[in-house]
Amino acid sequence: MSDAERPRRRRDPEATRARIFAAATQEFTRHGYAGARGDRIAVRARCSERMVYYYFGSKDGLYREVLEGVYESLRLAEQSLDLDRLEPRAALIEFCRFVWRYYLEHPEFIGLVNSENLQQARHLRKSGKLDELVTPVVGMLEVLLARGRAAGVFRDGIDANELYIAIAALGYFYLSNTHTLSAVLGRDLRAPAQLEQHWRQSALVVERAVCIDAA
Repeated sequence: MSDAERPRRRRDPEATRARIFAAATQEFTRHGYAGARGDRIAVRARCSERMVYYYFGSKDGLYREVLEGVYESLRLAEQSLDLDRLEPRAALIEFCRFVWRYYLEHPEFIGLVNSENLQQARHLRKSGKLDELVTPVVGMLEVLLARGRAAGVFRDGIDANELYIAIAALGYFYLSNTHTLSAVLGRDLRAPAQLEQHWRQSALVVERAVCIDAA
């Protein structure tokens, strides 16, 4: 069969773009912004390096979209939580557990946030979606705090932004530093029993900060 007679494979721009995005997420997670290379992304995405930048414009543009993507995935997952079905204290612990479990199951989030902190958030600050990425979940916590205060369960004066930072930190620091902490402490901090112990202790910290009757 001649080249002219051979059926041409139809291009699927959306599929190509999705492969590039997935490959770039892995590349930036593993190597950070500075170490990531377009040729490796192209090999993993099964396309040319020229196509990588055809779809995303530049390394900066691709990296920014990957960053936005991991934040958007977290936001969508957070919004799927149905906290109203639970009484305030149980809803608070459910939210904490969700955040910590999400970090465990999505190491690309921690890897990319670590990388962007090394870049002093210069790419994230350029995002046109910045207000959409974290504001909704802080609003969710504000509603929960108001519900808990009305029920006489939560203390007055708890700032939703500060609470979110505290909850995130309890999971993020532990998981982003498990290799060094495991070496220093002589235990596998990613073992299921160790994770469960940390989550129980962290939940107590949050409860004592927020709940009126916490010892």
